[in-house]
This record gives sequence, C-alpha cells and structure tokens, in this order.
Amino acid sequence: MIDLLLLVILGVVTWCVASEGPWGAAFTLIIVLISGLLAMNFFEPLAVVLEKTLDLGSDWKARWDFIALSLLFAGGIFGLRAATDYLHPGFIPVHPLLHDGLRWGAGLLTGYVTMAILLTFVHTAALPRDFLGFKPERKNLLGIAAPDHQWLGFVQYVSENGMSRGKNGPIFDGPEYAVIAGQPPQIWPSFPIRYAYRREQIGGGSQAAAPVDPLQQMQPVNRRPAPGSGF
Repeated sequence: MIDLLLLVILGVVTWCVASEGPWGAAFTLIIVLISGLLAMNFFEPLAVVLEKTLDLGSDWKARWDFIALSLLFAGGIFGLRAATDYLHPGFIPVHPLLHDGLRWGAGLLTGYVTMAILLTFVHTAALPRDFLGFKPERKNLLGIAAPDHQWLGFVQYVSENGMSRGKNGPIFDGPEYAVIAGQPPQIWPSFPIRYAYRREQIGGGSQAAAPVDPLQQMQPVNRRPAPGSGF
C-alpha cells in the first residue's frame, strides 16, 4: 500500500510541476529542496515550543515532531513560492527543443524529492512501527529504492559539509562512536532506528532486529550532539 501511495505522490507532483513550464518547474524544485532542508533542521526546536506552549498532555508528545515538520515544510513552500512569484513575475522564453525535456525533468525530480521528504516525515508519525507496508529498514518504493534513506543521507551530507559550523560543530544526526579502541570515532546516524523504536513503544508492531554484538560495546564520543528527536 505504501508503494502505491508513493507512486501516486510521484505522479501527481510531477504532473502539476511540469505544467508550470521549465522555469516554474525549476524554481519549484529549488523551493522544495530548501523547504525540506529547513524543516529537517528546525523541526525539533519548533516541536519543543509547540509542546510547551499548547500543553495538550502526554498523549501529544509523540505527535509534535510530525506536526512541526509538516508546518515548516508547507510554510517554506508557500512562503518561498510567494516570494518567487513576486520577484520573478514575468515569463522567460525557452527554446522549443528544450521546453518539454526541462519541464518534465524538473517535474520528475521535484516529485521524487517531495515523495522522499514526505516518506521521511512518516518516520516521526505517532503510528505503529510497521503499517500499510511501511517498514523503516525496507526499500519502501517497490523494494527498489529507499527515498527516505536517500533524503536523510542528503541532509546528513549537507549538514556535515555545506552547512557545517566548523569541525566540531553540531550536525543533523551526529552521534560518534569509537568502533575500535585507539581509532578515530566515526559518525553513526540513527534517525530511522530511534523513531522506529519510539513507534514500537507507542503503537506496537514488529520487533526491531537485535544490534550486532560489536556495536553493543561501543562507547559514544560526545563531540557532536545528536538531535533530541522528542524522546
């Protein structure tokens, strides 16, 4: 079921974005990327603010991450799109030989990125660990690709490089472990694992696989803080 929903999202977004022409499709792709990155980097502080401000009780504690992500992503898209339309209201002609290729190419990329972002948001939802065919460790797009893992990898790469605050600055998902004594620590992102464990606690579902023995003995090196993730 989740595979079908992802294909529907991919098809609908591709069609809608491609109908805007090559320039509109290109701008929309950039807007979706920026909005997704902003949502992933600021949803945790917003979730904490919403939880403390609204104070709806402990039942809502596991819902604020998903709500914060959705608000930031939607707000970023509408806000950046309004700014783009204001700053670039005109139409720039494109050579006929490039027109269809550019608009459908940008539309397809936008559809895939949107699908990947929304699938990543599902990890934070207050739902059972596995539902509608969704599994955090599975390639949820027809068993061929894992768009959510690809998006998380992209966010991780950007936070470690282009958006890094220095060598030892905070990154998106940055717990570090020394695998072998005397060797430099390595970063071990754990976003899907942590949220799968939380959904397992609040909503039931299949048990996660037991960790590999060598990893059980690793000691964390607290040089770069990992996100709070609401739990």
